Amino acid sequence: MKRLKYICVFLVINFSALAIGSWLMGNGPQSDWYQNLDKAPWTPPGWVFGAAWTSIMVCFSIYMAYLYLATPSLKIKSLFVFQFICNVLWNYLFFNQHLIGLALVAILILTVIIGVFMLSFLTQMNKKSLLVLPYFVWLCIASSLNAYVLIYN
Repeated sequence: MKRLKYICVFLVINFSALAIGSWLMGNGPQSDWYQNLDKAPWTPPGWVFGAAWTSIMVCFSIYMAYLYLATPSLKIKSLFVFQFICNVLWNYLFFNQHLIGLALVAILILTVIIGVFMLSFLTQMNKKSLLVLPYFVWLCIASSLNAYVLIYN
């Protein structure tokens, strides 16, 4: 029962990050600015982003619930807060402020943080660490998309 409670708490927090980020990006992908950018040839269609983030946040919430129940340390809390901030901040920097370079820094930091989650607790979390893999892979793809926009625009 306690596990389910923590899963629900992390689902609320993680989906709140997505909602705040979405709110901060304004029109985002529908804006004239974004529509006129030279985007990477491997940029997925818009619907993929929603499906990917939904799956990622469900997996990450389950992972965080198990990890937090096993080790409610300051390191875990701090990493989680930093990933929340970077996740929200990227939307604002990229879509709202058009600070593509700074957004790339934010998403690279986020990728490192998720990599730390995946690798630092691997022994402790065993196969549950695979729940973080979709987040890490998606951030690698998103970082490449951000870098392409920075280089070609």
